[in-house]
Amino acid sequence: MTTASVIIPSYRGARRLPRLLSCLAAQTSTDWEAIVVIDGDVDGSAQVVERYTHLPVRLIIFPENRGRVAALNAGFEAAEGDVLIRCDDDFEPGPGHVTAHVTAHSDHECGVVGVAWGTAPENAYMRVYGHDADDRGRAAAYATAPEQRWRLWGGNVSCSREAFARIGGYDSRYRLYGWEDLDFGYRLAEAGIPIEISREIEVPHSMASVTTRTRVERAFLSGQARHLFDEIHGPGASGPVRPEDPTAWNRLVVATADGLTARRAAGLASAADLAIRGLPASLARKLVALLVEAAGIAGYRACDQTPGNA
Repeated sequence: MTTASVIIPSYRGARRLPRLLSCLAAQTSTDWEAIVVIDGDVDGSAQVVERYTHLPVRLIIFPENRGRVAALNAGFEAAEGDVLIRCDDDFEPGPGHVTAHVTAHSDHECGVVGVAWGTAPENAYMRVYGHDADDRGRAAAYATAPEQRWRLWGGNVSCSREAFARIGGYDSRYRLYGWEDLDFGYRLAEAGIPIEISREIEVPHSMASVTTRTRVERAFLSGQARHLFDEIHGPGASGPVRPEDPTAWNRLVVATADGLTARRAAGLASAADLAIRGLPASLARKLVALLVEAAGIAGYRACDQTPGNA
């Protein structure tokens, strides 16, 4: 039996996978395997992985894109390790990454979360919003109360084989973007399995959202997925969707959300990407934050919409 299995869902990952696989090659642990699930090979990703035959890497190739949940479940179900480590294909884990995940499970049942910190080419969005949001997100993660740590479940996490079987895998009802991870973390917590944060397994993460438009579109989709989460687990399970404190800022966010569709949110975000190049940084940051926060609320409200159809 292998001690640890690293499960890597990947779509269009041909350029990202070499960096990740090189990081795995440098692990201090020698008792691990990696399972790369190619979710539709449209860019030669399988050929990239096949160049790493010197590593204990197995491939699962979907003939067409089936979505992240299907890729995750296929990888986890094929895994032979005692500790199952989720790893996105745009991470750069340090040499002690696998060992730290395994050690965290050595004396009790738990779920383990490692915080990811974003890296991205410098541009106007990153200068006025991206770096600040990433810094605040990491600080908030470490301050999260134990009973709320399910909200941190994401791309750099691990659980035991037994816990995965007990929880039942990732829920296939999440088909677009977002909340499939939080749903899994929520079910871990509901099953009485504590979720812990390990500073030893922080990873650099090549950020996907590097423009206001991309970030806003993802916020809208995440709002839709959050609505599904509440349908599954009960009204209000995800917490308040609209801010409850009636500050001037919160009123502005809600008012903006009330007028947003997916298409309008994307259009405003594109305009913001142009505007923030010439705005003072503080004002530009507020503009991006307004659209991101409003898009999440609007997506929840318009849970049957998708970008381009509204």
